[in-house]
Amino acid sequence: MTKATVPWYQRVPHPAILILGLLVVVWGLTWVIPAGSFDYHQVNGRQAVIPGTFHLIEQPPPSFLAIFQSIPLGMVESASIIVAVFVGGGLFRVLEATGALENMVGTLVRRVGRTHPTLLIWVMTLVFGALGVAVGYENNIALVPIAILLGLALGGDRMVGAGIAIGGVGIGFATSPINVYTVGVSDQLAQLPMFSGAGLRSVLCIGTLMLMAHHTSRYMRRITRNTEASLLADVPVDEGSDALDRPLADYHLSGRDLRVLGSFIVGMAVMLYGVFVYGWYINEIAGAFIAMAIAAGIMARMPAEQINRHFFEGAASVTTGALLVGLARALQVLLEKGHIGDTLVHALSEPLASLPVLVSTLAMTLVHGLINFFIPSGSGQAMATMPIMIPLSDLIGMTRQTAILAFQLGDGLTNMVVPTSGGTLAMLAIARVPYDRWVRFFFPMLIKAFLLGWVMLTIAVLTGWGPA
Repeated sequence: MTKATVPWYQRVPHPAILILGLLVVVWGLTWVIPAGSFDYHQVNGRQAVIPGTFHLIEQPPPSFLAIFQSIPLGMVESASIIVAVFVGGGLFRVLEATGALENMVGTLVRRVGRTHPTLLIWVMTLVFGALGVAVGYENNIALVPIAILLGLALGGDRMVGAGIAIGGVGIGFATSPINVYTVGVSDQLAQLPMFSGAGLRSVLCIGTLMLMAHHTSRYMRRITRNTEASLLADVPVDEGSDALDRPLADYHLSGRDLRVLGSFIVGMAVMLYGVFVYGWYINEIAGAFIAMAIAAGIMARMPAEQINRHFFEGAASVTTGALLVGLARALQVLLEKGHIGDTLVHALSEPLASLPVLVSTLAMTLVHGLINFFIPSGSGQAMATMPIMIPLSDLIGMTRQTAILAFQLGDGLTNMVVPTSGGTLAMLAIARVPYDRWVRFFFPMLIKAFLLGWVMLTIAVLTGWGPA
């Protein structure tokens, strides 16, 4: 096959090369785009933009060496997520070694999936979606390998499992009517009742999760008919892969399996309690992963040396993806060094004021999608952009509730594909799914999700949804 006939997706460089190229582009932009800044003030303990305060500042562009210096700085700033990826990989290698996880999935597939694989994909996508709605995005990293094993047990590939877990959690988080980081922060800034407008958002959330389930099950049917259609057909599988080792009829849950799974469930319950009651985040979750790995090994009567070996094998298996998280964070570090992030936000938001309300609303989702590349944090983007977008919505006749929904869609949905989203890269690392293949799988779904979201936004504009 000549270079000219090789499909474009097979010519896509490694994600590390792509991100390094983007670093060079961002560095070049710091010499072209003037440095600027908004004035900020504290709102509920967070920094918020003061609308109308954007101004240019005297700031020399960073040196060429800043491209490379931003990489270790990005590693340091995303250290907690990197550690969570390593620890998550270790936890699930220990669970795999006990055999309990495989026996659970094998039993589930034997009882349901063998005759109704599509039903199981739909049910599990909705389950993972509910976790995304209620728990968050990065908080569900630990559950990704369960879906990967499930996808393989159904006769699919790791992409099927990634669609169930990463797609389900990501869509649930993006469209959640109770998303603390996007809807909650925005409601506070807009002075609206917390989580108001939940009815329309719930319809959007359920509808988009159903689209995700259909997208994954359709891919599953395609690769079942033709294994060469798999997006991972040429991707080597590591030793100790997630595939089931025995015929389905041989799978059952023993008392030891139930003890191991019970310890995992208790660990997850404690972790979720900490997340909801005490505000635990990545560091506390990583600590819970370590405790869960040790408890699972003890329940399986595994010697300490064996627990240790499996844990570090699992951590080593996700090294590439973990380092990509830090490499992606370097983009944000370089933007901050050049002080062009606020300039870009200001430039992207200004043209919206001259458009008709409906067009402005739909365009707002795309603007937030672009900004999400530079500010991948949902709460961070809310604090940076909503103090601008909310007064803008007042000026052009858009309700504040609609402006928040436009932000929620643009920020949340693009989280699934932008290379600066540490949570997505972390989940892909644990799933052992290359970033470029994931983008090829998910991009059609992204278009469908945006189209459904735009339908909901059209309804919101035409009905004057929510308090102004």
